[in-house]
Amino acid sequence: MAKNHFAIIMAGGIGSRFWPSSTPDFPKQFQDMTGAGVSLLQSTCGRLEKFIPSSNIFIVTQGRYQKIIRDQLRDRISHDQVICEPDRRNTAPCILMASLKIKKINPNAKIVICPSDHIIVNEKLFVEDMKLALDNADEKNLITFGIRPDFPATGFGYVAVEKDQEELSLKKVTAFTEKPDKATAQTFIDAKNYFWNSGIFAWSANAVLEGFKTHASVLYDLFYKGFDHLNTASEEAFIAQNYPLAENISVDYALMEKSDYIFLIPARFDWDDLGSWRSIYDRQPKDPMKNAVVNADLYADDSARNLIKTHPHKKVVISGLEDFIIVDTEDVLMICPMDKNQEVKEIAVNAIKKFDQKED
Repeated sequence: MAKNHFAIIMAGGIGSRFWPSSTPDFPKQFQDMTGAGVSLLQSTCGRLEKFIPSSNIFIVTQGRYQKIIRDQLRDRISHDQVICEPDRRNTAPCILMASLKIKKINPNAKIVICPSDHIIVNEKLFVEDMKLALDNADEKNLITFGIRPDFPATGFGYVAVEKDQEELSLKKVTAFTEKPDKATAQTFIDAKNYFWNSGIFAWSANAVLEGFKTHASVLYDLFYKGFDHLNTASEEAFIAQNYPLAENISVDYALMEKSDYIFLIPARFDWDDLGSWRSIYDRQPKDPMKNAVVNADLYADDSARNLIKTHPHKKVVISGLEDFIIVDTEDVLMICPMDKNQEVKEIAVNAIKKFDQKED
């Protein structure tokens, strides 16, 4: 393993689209969402450990999740590798802060940035693609991974590359577009030079920090003034005082859409960002009636195309149900039509408000 290879895992989200399994106290990245036997975070860390030393993997999260992370990654990471945000400020501040820490450890570092809650099954291709990116991460290039779209999705961002680059593994990026409507998304697919934005990046520490210094100077200056505190006993106090002052902005807006040195590698690995319960249903094995089961022991009578997720080995009986999401946790049972899977976040807000009122 290359000692100069590092990773930053972003694990601070609350996963509200996967209520009631995912809650603010225990969100989806810390759960086994597919019945694989490990949490999404554990799976992400395991993929990265195939080409990056465990000691070089940093996790950015909220303070209340620190104990969960330490419990799940026991003996794999140290206390110093978990960076706790005092306030959620989107992806740009957390990536900048972690990159400064890594730069101080190793000025020659090359860094992979990964969300903690994606599913990637073909890890061999993932490792090969990451190594290709790291090999091309010089003092300027900022590399993103694109997913070839196979339908006009409106829930993903899109990245356009220069045309006539089919033979190149590293393609020059020309534009970013946030979550288009369906008609626009279809034009992107027809154009054949657009990719879904995976949210996975690779670059050298020098390149990304120079990019922030050039295109997000206020944010850069806010954190760089504490460079001497990083990786010392005074780091936590510096972060607590200054992090809440940072602009709430994504790395796409702060940096990627402004830089002239953005390149894209078409991902060969499979990828699923788990955006809704429907995405869990789509990727799970199905019984002859197209029911998908996570953990439960299911008896289905005249029922089809349902998703059922419970505690391991819970016995579930359904009859006459079609196209439903059934999620049973210790505290909450949710039964929701599959075509409302994009509304779960709103349903959760209203349900929690109702339950809180009853308790009061």
